[in-house]
Amino acid sequence: MSELETQIAFDVTTLRKDFPILSTMVHGKPLVYLDNAATTQKPNAVLDIQNIYYREQNANIHRGVHHLSEVATFEYEKARGKVKNFINAADNKEVIFTKGTTDSINLVAQSFGKTFLSAGDEVIISAMEHHSNIVPWQMICEERNAILRIIPMNDDGELVIEEFEKLLSPKTKIVSVVFVSNSLGTINPVKQIIELAHRNGSTVLIDGAQAVAHIPVDVRALDCDFFAFSGHKIFGPTGIGVLYGKAALLDQMKPYQGGGDMIRSVTFEKTTYNDLPYKFEAGTPNIVGGIGLGAAIDYVNIIGLNAISSYEHELLEYGTEILNHVSGLRLIGTAKLKASILSFVLENAHPHDIGTILDREGIAIRTGHHCTQPVMKRFGIPATARASISFYNTKEELDALVRGIAKVSEIFG
Repeated sequence: MSELETQIAFDVTTLRKDFPILSTMVHGKPLVYLDNAATTQKPNAVLDIQNIYYREQNANIHRGVHHLSEVATFEYEKARGKVKNFINAADNKEVIFTKGTTDSINLVAQSFGKTFLSAGDEVIISAMEHHSNIVPWQMICEERNAILRIIPMNDDGELVIEEFEKLLSPKTKIVSVVFVSNSLGTINPVKQIIELAHRNGSTVLIDGAQAVAHIPVDVRALDCDFFAFSGHKIFGPTGIGVLYGKAALLDQMKPYQGGGDMIRSVTFEKTTYNDLPYKFEAGTPNIVGGIGLGAAIDYVNIIGLNAISSYEHELLEYGTEILNHVSGLRLIGTAKLKASILSFVLENAHPHDIGTILDREGIAIRTGHHCTQPVMKRFGIPATARASISFYNTKEELDALVRGIAKVSEIFG
């Protein structure tokens, strides 16, 4: 993209008008929303489509023959097609709608685990995983008497790939790693990890929750076996997520939830399961969430992820530079490849106090362990303050962050 095209794409003042919540006043001051890794705000396009659905299209899907059911089914399945195109899946049946990334990972851990994991087998995850990509694997490993192995990371918050290669063995059944760390911002070399795992004969799941709103994703180019993400991280509704899986692999896996719509026939003696993707979608789904996610993807596609990534990288570099000049502040996570995360600690101030004082300035950040307690332990800290960037943020908002941190320093010395 040319510099001119980037400037046109990022008339940020105009783009911000698409997000009503960004005009909110907090404690009498303009909202500075820097908590995008927790959840992103929603554009009018997403808000409007949900309103239209409930006002004009609301019905249950797949089973009805009346007009509203047919319309709702069409819109829901159209959204599945949008997801398929967005991540370049081979077929709509490889796109399973879930409640979110956590639900998607649990689905794989339970269904893949019960199908393929045996006593003594091994699962590899990394030292920087979100709890949602740790606990499900601990649970299934305990159930199947399998062993959990951990890829270490260095002081910059980068995975040590040489150690990963040493962990791989004939016992490694699945590798499950995060694309972009939610607490460090590290962009992991997932393509290399996938290639090494496949060379070993291992299956790979990629947690893409923090990647899809910032980096173009092509699941076929990556050649991952599974890819999980959440709608609310990419300007869509909460309660909707996606699990991509290669059809040949999903066909071998048994569903881990039973109920309506995931069956072909039921008798008291035997149940036969539905075709993909419905085999893994028991019960009435989050219909409006799926449709809203489709609208969010349309919105992102209009702007373009390459343009979004370029602009956000500019903000990240600017934010890194100005925070590095703040006395007593230390950034946590200094990988060479990063996306949109500025986690830090400040001398004499607990992250919760930082967050509280910044809130009085209208600045929303996240404080705590960010569901990555092993990461905090690795860096010898209880928590961080985390500012996370989206394309609707500005350099002026990052300047406001630094001014707010200065007030924290004044109070705590």
